[in-house]
Amino acid sequence: MMLKHGFFSFHIVDSSPWPLYMSAALFTNMVSMLNWFSGSELINISSITSFIFTILVFYGWMKDIVYESFLQGMHTKDVQKGLKLGMVLFITSEVMFFFSFFWSLFYFSVNTHIQLDGWPPAGISSIDPMKIPLMGTLILISSGVTITWSHHSVLENNKSESIKSLIITIALGAIFTMLQLNEYYETSFCINDSVYGSIFFLSTGFHGLHVLVGTLFLMACLFRMIKDNFSMSHHVGYELAIWYWHFVDVVWLFLYIFVYLWSD
Repeated sequence: MMLKHGFFSFHIVDSSPWPLYMSAALFTNMVSMLNWFSGSELINISSITSFIFTILVFYGWMKDIVYESFLQGMHTKDVQKGLKLGMVLFITSEVMFFFSFFWSLFYFSVNTHIQLDGWPPAGISSIDPMKIPLMGTLILISSGVTITWSHHSVLENNKSESIKSLIITIALGAIFTMLQLNEYYETSFCINDSVYGSIFFLSTGFHGLHVLVGTLFLMACLFRMIKDNFSMSHHVGYELAIWYWHFVDVVWLFLYIFVYLWSD
């Protein structure tokens, strides 16, 4: 009936090349990572090129979404509900993804085999949880506070406060990423040093990847906020970014407790 009268509350998306471009970008990133694992000398060129390609695709895709939602008004209430439901389902799938790492951690740490000789395994010097990991924890907790501050500022229509607190959040995310990279550089073990090294680098590495994606997500929101694309009643994209960032914070708290403190 709604179609008959020329009105439909859901957005019928036009054909878009962005999913194909993003697939190609992610594929090139995967190839770069495989080159890195194999010790290729082209890692610097290939990784930088693939990363720039991914950023450009991300920017172009977000630009089209903003045009459809902000200028064309395609994101109706029903579309917004669908976007929120999609993010909830996505975060749920991510919870199960990280659950597999924690399951592996608990299994091997509690049921230590004779070859491991305890947990952490013999010869593995675990990272001091009171140094860089604790600093990273405080930084991420602080970022959760500043992103909430920014959200409340948006609800109060305080643009300057929302921008300032969002910039602080992005800076904290970048600092956390640099601390994590420094920690990897200083560790005495690598990903193939027993199951402990595999679990450590996979769990914290994928979390670091989520922090990087979340930081890019927040940077896109900052750009939109400066351009006055958000209002007190219409800022769904920012809400989804905030949900994602809080999820990243919570995952890190579990990682800090079990991977660093409990395994020390």
